Amino acid sequence: MGIQKLLLCLTVIAWCVVNVNGKYRPEECEACVNFIKTFDETLSADARKSMDSIKTELIDFCENTKVKEYERICYYIGGLKTSATAILNEITRPLTFNKPAEKICEVLDKKDSQICEVKIKKKINLAEVDLKKLRVKQLKEILSDWNRSDACKGCAEKSDFISIVEELMPKYDQAAYKLRQQKLEKEHTLCRNMTAVNTVKEIYDYR
Repeated sequence: MGIQKLLLCLTVIAWCVVNVNGKYRPEECEACVNFIKTFDETLSADARKSMDSIKTELIDFCENTKVKEYERICYYIGGLKTSATAILNEITRPLTFNKPAEKICEVLDKKDSQICEVKIKKKINLAEVDLKKLRVKQLKEILSDWNRSDACKGCAEKSDFISIVEELMPKYDQAAYKLRQQKLEKEHTLCRNMTAVNTVKEIYDYR
């Protein structure tokens, strides 16, 4: 009898764990929620009036997005020519009556759990990061995000990748480049001031 009770308890615990772990959480489906919200913001009032017009806009959005996470979601929902399945109606229909993105993704998660498995890659803050401390893989990812993986095909050393990233940064991340330049100028100014102070001190000590 004791063994039966133990097995029953273990069964209940296992059931609880499965249900808790399997529960939809919007914060764990961030890429999907961001995708829906971003697309929703592109829709005009006229486009929102019918599912067909929203579908046309959604397919166009998927074909032109440069965000890798969005490309994967587009593949899963049927927004790309290479998609194996199509569940676009689960997005187009609710958007006609402004259903929240979190709720739309909950339905999508039930249709295909791979959608919520798409995670947003943490972006490197190029304005602050020390490029020398990054791994080669991370430097390659920066070039890939700029669609310039071809820029360093012959690179053999980490220093080569750093040089290419620094060379291309003004074009592909101008804001980060400007902040880095301002920081560099402040450091140079500080060094010049320190040098001046030390020079004055040396002269004073000499006298």
